[in-house]
Amino acid sequence: MMKKIFVAIALAALVIGSAGARASAQDQDNMTPAEHKRLFREGAKLWPIYCNTCHNARPGSEKAPYEWDMIIMHMRTLANFPQEDTQAILEYLKAR
Repeated sequence: MMKKIFVAIALAALVIGSAGARASAQDQDNMTPAEHKRLFREGAKLWPIYCNTCHNARPGSEKAPYEWDMIIMHMRTLANFPQEDTQAILEYLKAR
């Protein structure tokens, strides 16, 4: 019974995470270059606040864009930071 519950929760998290990642990727595709720059600068300011306490900085090329989308959705859940900050940190991670 516990195994079935775990599998159901894991599948639900995967579906929710991938839906959020797709929406995030689409939002980023529709942004102007000025908006990308603004988000990058904001993400650079937010990285030390939310991420640097546990993680070393990694180059954006270390992960595929879809992997960064999944990672940020997972970390947003754990760190409980707002959507606006999520977009900025994601832009920063992908563009470095």
